[in-house]
Amino acid sequence: MTVFLYNTLTRQKEEFKPIDPKNVRLYCCGPTVYSYAHIGNMRTNVFGDVLRRTLKHAGYPLTHCMNITDVGHLQSDADEGEDKMMIASAREKKSPWDIAKFYEQEFFRHEEMLNIQRPEIVCRATDHIPEMIEMVKTLVDKGYGYVSEGNVYFDISKFAEYKDFARLVMDEQEMTDRVEHDARKRNQADFVLWFSESKYPNQIMKWDSPWGVGWPGWHIECSAMASKYLGDHFDIHCGGIDHIPVHHTNEIAQSDCCHGHRWVNVWMHGAFLTIESGKMSKSKGDIYTVDSLIKDGFEPMDYRYLLYTAHYRSELKFTPEAMKAAHAGLQSLRDKVLEWKAVASPVNKISSAAAIEVQKKFWEAVYDDLHMPIALSILWGMVKSADIQPAEKLALVVDFEQVLGLQLMAYVKPEVVLSDEQKHMIEARNSAKKEKNFAEADRLRQVLLAQGIALEDTPSGTLARHVD
Repeated sequence: MTVFLYNTLTRQKEEFKPIDPKNVRLYCCGPTVYSYAHIGNMRTNVFGDVLRRTLKHAGYPLTHCMNITDVGHLQSDADEGEDKMMIASAREKKSPWDIAKFYEQEFFRHEEMLNIQRPEIVCRATDHIPEMIEMVKTLVDKGYGYVSEGNVYFDISKFAEYKDFARLVMDEQEMTDRVEHDARKRNQADFVLWFSESKYPNQIMKWDSPWGVGWPGWHIECSAMASKYLGDHFDIHCGGIDHIPVHHTNEIAQSDCCHGHRWVNVWMHGAFLTIESGKMSKSKGDIYTVDSLIKDGFEPMDYRYLLYTAHYRSELKFTPEAMKAAHAGLQSLRDKVLEWKAVASPVNKISSAAAIEVQKKFWEAVYDDLHMPIALSILWGMVKSADIQPAEKLALVVDFEQVLGLQLMAYVKPEVVLSDEQKHMIEARNSAKKEKNFAEADRLRQVLLAQGIALEDTPSGTLARHVD
């Protein structure tokens, strides 16, 4: 089965053809560790996880690299404002190094809660300053970079394809609109490769360089680290859609020019998670984290399930109602799995025509540019199918979980603690049903429901659960 992926570079869905089928190389932009990652950030990371899981299921050995930005990312992606690590340092009265360590740990804690697999390589910007300096030197030596008052800039006029990736219209007015005027630059859309103290004298995190004491620009960090671990030509680079017009455009310019050829074959981008006020933003303060969801009574897997209700390239609106619907959907799915497990175990190999067809359609949807909404609908079709037995349904769940990552087979229903009175009511309700006194049986069910206990009749007996 062939994997198809939408390539931002060509604006087309293409058959994935790895450079080396024995080692597919994937780079995903990681967090800037100056604050908690919000669930909008985590949507991008779940998208990257689904991509990773899909490639592995397709049989490709994988080298997946992700960066940790712990220096150099200014408030504006276009080289304006203060370093976000410095802002956090002042806010929390801690060193930027301590800030980075704490929020990196929190980031991975939240990733684990969402069952996001850890990349083979995680690299911190501050551990790779020499590689960044070498790349900047190469760009200067080749005439793409220039030094101005201690800062080093990339000259976009030297890269004719600069506007192509984001479909930019690079007239002088638009160049000026993108950033505040900087007299050091030849063109106002030129971007920083290396900062010196000349622009931000109070920076704490800094290193010696051929151009003076300073620190790297944000864009050069990803290019240097990805090239170090994945080479000067690799398969896939992915991130959020907001990276297209600046960060990834700049990465392409400096990397293609440094290496003398195309750096990445496929660029992939996930769309925004939105709220009532628009895009979720740390600067606005209107963010939700995984911990926030838990505080509101949800589980991390509820959110992962919610993300599968929209394609990764489509905006998804986050609302309490959407979360409640996702929670209900996931819980229903879990209950069905528990019901099947009560009467069967997964078969080693599916054999019925109905199960084989469901399996084929599910993976066709996943391989078709990670179309998880269709895959989810196929899963629910299997759940409701009378043509597939529980043992095969469980086997399909085990198979589908390779990409879903919802931990369905591991789920254990929380124990329901019932009072003696509630136990007696359940027994009385079941007796009333046997005697066909359905009015009394329904009355007792409603009394229990008012007390927060819902009943479900299954082949293995009556199950009680707490109402959420």
